[in-house]
Amino acid sequence: MSFSSKTKNELSRIQTDNSCCILAELAALIRMSGSIQISGLGRVNLKFTTENAAIARRIFSLLKSLYNVNTEVMVRKNKQLKKNNNYLMIVSNSKDAEKILIDTGVLKKDSKQHYVINYGITKDLVSNRCCKRAYIRGAFLGGGSISNPEKTYHLEFVTHSQQHSEDLSQLINSFGLNSKIVLRKESYVVYLKEGEQIVDLLNIIEAHSALLKLEDIRILKEVRNNVNRIVNCETANLEKTINASLRQIHNIEYIDKVIGIDNLPENLVDIARLRLLHRDASLKELGMMLNPTIGKSGVNHRLRKLEEIAEQLRERRK
Repeated sequence: MSFSSKTKNELSRIQTDNSCCILAELAALIRMSGSIQISGLGRVNLKFTTENAAIARRIFSLLKSLYNVNTEVMVRKNKQLKKNNNYLMIVSNSKDAEKILIDTGVLKKDSKQHYVINYGITKDLVSNRCCKRAYIRGAFLGGGSISNPEKTYHLEFVTHSQQHSEDLSQLINSFGLNSKIVLRKESYVVYLKEGEQIVDLLNIIEAHSALLKLEDIRILKEVRNNVNRIVNCETANLEKTINASLRQIHNIEYIDKVIGIDNLPENLVDIARLRLLHRDASLKELGMMLNPTIGKSGVNHRLRKLEEIAEQLRERRK
């Protein structure tokens, strides 16, 4: 089961008692996974479609607790792709469907008292903080998804209305987040890409198990990245030290071949012999071997002097 499905299953089990929050969540589910069917004589049917059995039970439960309506439930086999079950729930009673759509702000009357579809989020539905959280939860259940955090951080809501996407993004951002909107084919996608913001949103919609799992993965990835950075840094330093040592040895051997290192000043003879004997030693370690000892900068100065002498000898032999 995907991380997204596990998150939705967790959200579907949340106990919601406040009627205002139930209405807000139901409104979001209608906009994200519902459809309105208008037949002859102005009859209205309300349909919900989902491939997740837990979400289907959630929708059925919300409708039952708030309206006690008769909801038809049908299960069909999806013939495409993974061939999962497709759950269809229908509120076929026109009066019941009409009341639900009006209460959730999906239908409203125009100046001629005709019903028209409202694509935005009705402010009265989300006037309370708890209702805002419920609406975002319903939107995620109806048309949201979250990527496997082990691979990437990405959470999105897919809606077919520009007005609804803007209102939903604004609602999410009212919690201090920074969701953005992108047009994908014919859909408007509200998304978050930062791990910390996704954690905050999971907390808002009360997906606490998913939140803890994502945080564990984030911490593990951060530790792994820090270890990799340290290893890379150590490797680069080691490679730099080895290359410098090889260059120094090559210079000393060249000087010994041309004029002999015994003809160098005493302080350079000492460091040259130590470098040849201890090829893997650091500058600090070489300095500690001298009598009297000298610091790292002193060793570096003498080795640079040897490099200058080697370069002068090469120039003369050209």
